[in-house]
Amino acid sequence: MESLILFSLFKYSFYILTGKSKKDRIFVLPKIPPMDIATYAQVIANELQLEYQHVRNTLTLLSEGATIPFVARYRKEKTGAMDEEVIAHVLKRWQQLEALDKRKEVIRNSVTEQGKMTPELLNLINEAPTLQELEDIYLPYKPKRRTKATIAREKGLEPLANQLLQQDYTDPETAAARFVNPSKDVADTAVALAGARDIIAEMVSEDIRVRDRLRRLYHKTAVITSAVAKDKEEEGKTYRLYFDWNEPLAKAPSHRILALLRGFEEEVLKVKIEVEDEAAVQIAERIYVRNNSPKAKQVALAVADSIKRLLAPSLSNEMLSYYKEKADEVAIRVFAGNLRQLLLSPPLGSKRILALDPGFRTGCKLVILNENGMLLHNDTIYPHPPHHEVKQSVQKLKSLVHAYKVDVVAVGNGTAGRETEDLIKGIPFDRDVMAVMVNESGASVYSASKVARDEFPDYDVTVRGAVSIGRRLMDPLAELVKIDPKSIGVGQYQHDVDQKALQESLVMTVESCVNAVGVELNTASEQLLSYVSGLGPQLASNIIQFRTKNGGFKNRRQLLEVSRLGGKAFEQSAGFLRIQGGDNPLDASAVHPESYAIAERIAASLGESVAGIIGRKDLRKNVQIDDFVTPETGIETITDILQELEKPGRDPRKQFEMFSFAKDIRSINDLHEGMVLDGVVTNITAFGAFVDIGVHQDGLVHLSQLADRFVRDPNEVVRLNQHVKVKVLQVDVERKRINLTMKLGSEA
Repeated sequence: MESLILFSLFKYSFYILTGKSKKDRIFVLPKIPPMDIATYAQVIANELQLEYQHVRNTLTLLSEGATIPFVARYRKEKTGAMDEEVIAHVLKRWQQLEALDKRKEVIRNSVTEQGKMTPELLNLINEAPTLQELEDIYLPYKPKRRTKATIAREKGLEPLANQLLQQDYTDPETAAARFVNPSKDVADTAVALAGARDIIAEMVSEDIRVRDRLRRLYHKTAVITSAVAKDKEEEGKTYRLYFDWNEPLAKAPSHRILALLRGFEEEVLKVKIEVEDEAAVQIAERIYVRNNSPKAKQVALAVADSIKRLLAPSLSNEMLSYYKEKADEVAIRVFAGNLRQLLLSPPLGSKRILALDPGFRTGCKLVILNENGMLLHNDTIYPHPPHHEVKQSVQKLKSLVHAYKVDVVAVGNGTAGRETEDLIKGIPFDRDVMAVMVNESGASVYSASKVARDEFPDYDVTVRGAVSIGRRLMDPLAELVKIDPKSIGVGQYQHDVDQKALQESLVMTVESCVNAVGVELNTASEQLLSYVSGLGPQLASNIIQFRTKNGGFKNRRQLLEVSRLGGKAFEQSAGFLRIQGGDNPLDASAVHPESYAIAERIAASLGESVAGIIGRKDLRKNVQIDDFVTPETGIETITDILQELEKPGRDPRKQFEMFSFAKDIRSINDLHEGMVLDGVVTNITAFGAFVDIGVHQDGLVHLSQLADRFVRDPNEVVRLNQHVKVKVLQVDVERKRINLTMKLGSEA
C-alpha cells in the first residue's frame, strides 16, 4: 500500500494519505510547539502598547520566580519602570494566553480523536484570538448529550435537512415522503420534516456567524428584567426595588447586577435577559433563508425554533455570565482599593496604649499594651447599664493610666463605643491622654482565630479582641494582615463575586502594601513576614525561629543562615526587610544589598562614610547621577538609592490625625434633615461612599452627592478613613438607612 505525505498551506497541519479513496484519509495531528515567552511578549506588547523588550524582560523575571513588588521596585531598567498595576496586568494577560493555548490543545485532540479534523479547521483553531471564538469553533464538535438533532440523525433524516437547505422550488412533502419509515419512528412526512428542522435548528445554533451577530445584538439592545417570585413579597422585601425592574443590560451598573443575581440565588427574584425576538430571527434568516420557496419556509421555521429554543437561552446565559464577570471585576477592584487604603491608614506609632472593647451587659474589656504592642495587663470595667459602676470604673482607669504611663486610649467603635469614649474624655487624668475611636471590624474574627490562640493561649477572645483594637491603632497594616481580608468589612458584594479571583486580588493587595511600607525584621509578626516578597508562611516561620534562637538579626546577610532561605528568596525579600540599629546603616533602608557597593561609591565621592550621608537632604543636588550609571544599573535605580539615603526607610503612609464625633448625636433617632456633621469614610463602593457619623449606622453619600460636579468614580473625591463634613438628606429609622450629601454649599 502506497503512502504519501501532503503538506497543506496551513501552519503546522498535514495529512497522511493511505489508499485512493477519501475514506482512507487519516489526519495526523502534528506536534505543535507551545508559545515561548518572546511570542507572548510580542502579543502583550501590541495589546497594551508597551515596549516589547520591557514586556519580555518582565515575563522572564516573573517566570524565574520574581515577585511583582520586587520587579517593580528593583528592576526598573528592565521593565521600563512599569508600576505594580501594569506588571500585574501583563502577568494576567500572560496567564490568559497560556490558558487559551492549553484549551486549543485540548480541542485539537478532541476533534482529531473524533476523526473530524481538517487542515482548514486546524488553522481556525490555531488562529483563534479569544477563548470565546475558540469555543464557537469547537461547538459543532463538542461532545453533547442526545439532542433532538441527534435523534433525527439517528433516524436518517440528515439528507432531508440538506435538501431543505438547498431551498429549491420542489415540494418538501414529496422530498420528505422518501424518508417515512415507521420502523425508525418516522410515521409520516410531518415527523420527517420536523426531524429535519431539528437538525437545521442545531446547525443554526452552532453557526459562528449567527452567534457572533446575535452576540452583538445582545450587547447593544438586551434588557435585564426582574420580578418578584410568587409569594416572596414579604420574605424578599430587601429587594422590593427590583420587584418590577428593567433596564438596558449594557448600562446596568455592577452593583445592580450583583444585587439582582443575589436575589435570584435566594429565589426571591426572577431575572431574565431578553432581546426582541423578531430582530434576533431576522439576523439568522439573512444567513439561512434565501427565497420564498416552500423549502425556504421550512428553513425559516427551523431558524425561529433555533432562536427560541437553543440560541436565546444559550446567549442569555452567556450574557449573564459575561456581565457578572464584569461586575465581579468592578466589585473586586473596589474591594482591593478600599483594602489598600485601610492597610495604608496612618499609624499612630509607638505609644503606650490602653485599649477598650466596649460593651453594656458584659462590661468593657481593657488591656494595656507597651510601645511594641506587648500585652502588659488586662481587666474589665462595668461603667454602663445594667451595672452602672461608673465611679469604680473611673478610678480603675485613672490608676492604670498613671501606673503604666498610658499615652492613648483606644476605644472600639462597636456597641457602647460612643458612651465609653465620652466616659474617657470626661476623666481628669494626671497626664495628657488622647482618646481615639478605632474601627473594630474584623477584631472578633481575629480573636477567635488560630493566630490569636497561638499568640495568646492563656487569654479568652475578649482580651484578644481588645489587643487587636489597640494594635491596629498603633499600626493598622501590621495588625490587619492577621485577619482574612474578606472579614475586614470594606467590600461590595464580596460574597457574590468569584471567590478565587477575589482572594488572589486581595492577597496581591496585601503583599503590595506590606512591601511598600517595609517590615522590621526583628519585631514583625509571622503573618506580616509571610507577605514579604519571596518569603511566604514557611520561611516566615523559620525566620521567627532563627530570631528567637539567636536574639534577633544584626544584618541582612544573616537571612542566608535561616533554614531553607536560599539565594533567590534573599534576593526577593532583603530590600523589603529593615533592621534598625544593625551592623550596616543601609539595612534600615530600602536600598537592596545588591546596591550597597553603589551607595558606598556615592559616599566615597563625597568624602564621607555611608553613615555620614544618610539623612542628608541635599544628596541629589550634590551627586552627578550619570557618574554611577552602569550597563546593569540605570538612572532609575541610582535615583531610588539617593532618595533612600536622603530619607531611609521612608514610610509612604500619611501622618495620624485625631477625630471626634458630635457629642450630642448618639443614635439614628437623634438625626434630622439638614443637620451638618463630621464623619469618617468607612467604605467606598461603585455607587458612593459610606460615612460613619457616630450613630452605629453608616450613612450613604450617593455618587451624585459627592461633589458639585459629575463624579464617575468615588475615589476621585474620597478615600477610606478620610474625615469629611456631610449634611443629612433623609433618615429612614425603620429600615436604618441614612442618606447624606457632601454638597454643602448648594441645595442637594
